[in-house]
Amino acid sequence: MSRHLDADPECKRGDGGIDLVIEGRPRDLGGFVVRRVLPSPMRRLVGPFIFFDHMGPVDFAPGEGIGVRPHPHIALATITYLLEGVFVHRDSLGSEQPIRPGDVNWMVAGRGVVHSERTSPEVKASGGRMHGIQTWVALPQKDEEIEPRFEHHPRSTIPIVNLPGAEIHVIAGTAYGAKAPTGVLSPTLYVHARLEADATLQVTDEHEERAVYVVDGSITCGGKTFTEGAMIVLRPGAEVSIRAIEATNVMLVGGAKIDGERHIFWNFVSSSKERLERAKADWREQRFPKIPGDDVEFIPLPE
Repeated sequence: MSRHLDADPECKRGDGGIDLVIEGRPRDLGGFVVRRVLPSPMRRLVGPFIFFDHMGPVDFAPGEGIGVRPHPHIALATITYLLEGVFVHRDSLGSEQPIRPGDVNWMVAGRGVVHSERTSPEVKASGGRMHGIQTWVALPQKDEEIEPRFEHHPRSTIPIVNLPGAEIHVIAGTAYGAKAPTGVLSPTLYVHARLEADATLQVTDEHEERAVYVVDGSITCGGKTFTEGAMIVLRPGAEVSIRAIEATNVMLVGGAKIDGERHIFWNFVSSSKERLERAKADWREQRFPKIPGDDVEFIPLPE
């Protein structure tokens, strides 16, 4: 377990193009621990990203695995990206989709959707490692109540940009001259960069808000060293480069600043507090749609 996972929640101001450094905070999700990075006490969003969880890495023994029961969302989109492992996404639209390393699952909740994420019985029987990133992006106000949809983009369809010492996978939005197939609804930056030891990467400056998250390994930025679990929020317009001290995986996240304040309760995001109350009542009374084939269990509304 890294020192960031053990540390108390911490946010620090920086320099050298760095606006803020956020350390991931541990959260137990029922058998495995994640690092919760966004929202943080000092920064709720970076671009449209309002939620950022680093899952694992965790090694499951035979008979163990991911078992996230059905739960609802509104007015956001979820992005699931794995570095290791596999599990199955199901939702109330009828989707049933395994996700593997390098694939992208993009689910737009809009007016309301329910989904679950579970390790398949076949994979659970043998156990294995799970490692990935789960994020939510807030939708523009005009799109908060759109029809929900689900997109699966296999690894083979995700653009890869090769730079000296860097392999860049453009997961969503645009970066380094490439555009992802993910159906984003506002300007978005979401990149997985694999860096070789001593490689230097200029952080793309085409987006208004940007941050660098260290998944593993270590980097220098602005004359300081950062290791796994650190999110480095950059100042708008600043020219920033990062250098990998060792082989390192980083995520670049951001995009255009979201249009107005967003409120969060549990798995719900909205620009309207009244809409949150309605969603809470709808889940409490089980008025959300069911997931075909996974309609018995559910996560109760926190009271």
